[in-house]
Amino acid sequence: MSSGGGDRDGDGGGGGGGGQSARREMSASRRLPDFLQSVNLKYVKLGYHYLITHLLTLTLIPLMVVIVIEAGRTDPDELRQLWVHLQYNLVSVLALIALLVFGSTLYMMTRPRPVYLVDYACYVPPRELQAPYRAFMEHSALCGFSDAALEFQGKILERSGLGEETYVPAAMHCVPPRPSMANARAEAEQVMFGALDSLFRATGIKPKDVGVLVVNCSLFNPTPSLSAMIVNRYRLRGNIRSYNLGGMGCSAGVIAVDLARDLLQVHGATYAVVVSSENITLNWYFGNRKSMLIPNCLFRMGGAAVLLSNRAAERRRAKFRLVHVVRTHRGADDTAFRCVYQEQDEQGKVGVSLSKDLMAIAGGALKANITTLGPLVLPVSEQLLFFATLVAKKLFNAKIKPYIPDFKLAFDHFCIHAGGRAVIDELEKNLQLRPLHVEASRMTLHRFGNTSSSSIWYELAYIEAKGRIRKGHKIWQIAFGSGFKCNSAVWQALRNVKPSPNNPWDDCIHRYPVPIVDGIPSQ
Repeated sequence: MSSGGGDRDGDGGGGGGGGQSARREMSASRRLPDFLQSVNLKYVKLGYHYLITHLLTLTLIPLMVVIVIEAGRTDPDELRQLWVHLQYNLVSVLALIALLVFGSTLYMMTRPRPVYLVDYACYVPPRELQAPYRAFMEHSALCGFSDAALEFQGKILERSGLGEETYVPAAMHCVPPRPSMANARAEAEQVMFGALDSLFRATGIKPKDVGVLVVNCSLFNPTPSLSAMIVNRYRLRGNIRSYNLGGMGCSAGVIAVDLARDLLQVHGATYAVVVSSENITLNWYFGNRKSMLIPNCLFRMGGAAVLLSNRAAERRRAKFRLVHVVRTHRGADDTAFRCVYQEQDEQGKVGVSLSKDLMAIAGGALKANITTLGPLVLPVSEQLLFFATLVAKKLFNAKIKPYIPDFKLAFDHFCIHAGGRAVIDELEKNLQLRPLHVEASRMTLHRFGNTSSSSIWYELAYIEAKGRIRKGHKIWQIAFGSGFKCNSAVWQALRNVKPSPNNPWDDCIHRYPVPIVDGIPSQ
């Protein structure tokens, strides 16, 4: 009896469990699916951006359909009456046409002239000027640095992200180094003339056709100036507008482009050449202060020459059109002003000191810059999200995190100044970029080091060498410099861009990208 009862209880329990299971399955089948699990929110966001971006078009399409339908229903007699009415109001028609012609003419005369980037060239020094890690450290050991300074340079160099093929000028390969004015001039000529020779050869432009020349170099400003050296070498014309920018840091390349753009608005149908470089020979630090040793480990030899034009005929062969330049200066703040500072150490040796607050100051400058740039380039959908988050934060909950606009929706390629691994890491994190977006910056730092204001052009050349630039793509060049400054330039591709002759990556692009872990290239 006991055993039989147990069996019946067991059967009843099993039947009850089966009924509950069936009911649960029926209930689950009636519930709506969990959209947070079944739908990739990335596509929801993309759909939102598409809707907002094309809202005007989507609104006008139904209106146009209604107009076409109504026009199709209109009686031909009504159209003839309208034509007769216009014939008897000839004065009104002529006045309207005159107004349209005047407005169009006024617009054409007052609108900014488009500025085209015809081509550019980056200088690649000869192989004998390469400074691999071991040679760099052995040479430094012979230059009188203390053991602590040598150890510090070794640690910085190991995690800098620099590879084995960066370059230093000939004077720094001598033992002991020979930092003289003559050698500094030789370095400047080697870099600037090398880049310009390649540029003129690739574009076919005669030096006499250049109407504007802007040269920037922060730490070497001889007399006559660097721009005068170029005028003398290439026998440029006597009425050329030449400018020499000094002491403006690694972001001076964008400043030079901005100045050239302004000059091209004034002087019609001409060419402007921008030359961006830095000079190491007279600016190597031979002391032992750690904050002044870092530039020795990061800065390397390099330069670029860029050909701009406002000639309408150049649009056919130009690579890019300049869309925006946004400049931010934080020099009014004392901490920002002194975060990159050229000075003498306790022994009277001159060098450039980098403050521990550098990254925080760079972050503040970046924030100010993108606050101005954002409304110019971001789609309306991103601006609405940013504004809505800002309002919600102010009115309802101060703990709401500010919305970081997705600049990947505005730009296809990013050229972040290769100032150092930390700079690239911070921008990748703060702008929520993917590794592909900072690849050009990391690889430029690895192959050429920090070439100061010219680094953004080596990066653009890398993207070209990879064949990634298509017609309509937008490129964001962003650079930081002493002062403290953050400057941006936005370019739009006018065609599918192929690498220029003598692209600086020609002999090595097949080896890139190389994996880099904690700043150390994987072998």
